Amino acid sequence: MSTQLGIGSRVEHQHFGRGVIVDVAQEFYIIWFKSQQGTKSISKDYELKTLEAAENTGVPEQITIADIEQALSNILDQRLHDMQMVPIAAKWKRGMLVLKPGDVTQQSKEVSIETFFHKIVMVRDKLRVLEQKINAHKVMEDDEKVELQQYITAIYGSLTTFNVLFKETHHQFKGASGKE
Repeated sequence: MSTQLGIGSRVEHQHFGRGVIVDVAQEFYIIWFKSQQGTKSISKDYELKTLEAAENTGVPEQITIADIEQALSNILDQRLHDMQMVPIAAKWKRGMLVLKPGDVTQQSKEVSIETFFHKIVMVRDKLRVLEQKINAHKVMEDDEKVELQQYITAIYGSLTTFNVLFKETHHQFKGASGKE
């Protein structure tokens, strides 16, 4: 790249995708890439596609990588607090899930239903993110997306057993038939 880019320039890398230059060193740029959820040092000689150039003042900025990381952490904290809490059905509150082995010489395992429910909700949320990533994938063909989507729908169907834990039906798992 012949032009010196400044902090705040938006670029696109062949492998890491879109990013923002967060620091400039003598021989490389430090770029935060969304796909990596972190920074990478990229040589200034590497051919980056410039999406939006910010002026390189030649004067070091007061913003450091630590500042960027703190800002991102603050944003993530805000987003996590903004996320809709999924309530558990009242009858399960303070309940225990008991896993009792068939072998009576083995010890049972108890887990609070709230902890188990939280993990079920996390699985559901991660499946939704996976769906979004599949649907937004730039290289995958539509028939490949549909095939993977069918697997996810089948997983949702398998998880409908746990719908009894949800207070509100719109949070529940829906399988292929949409029933349960």
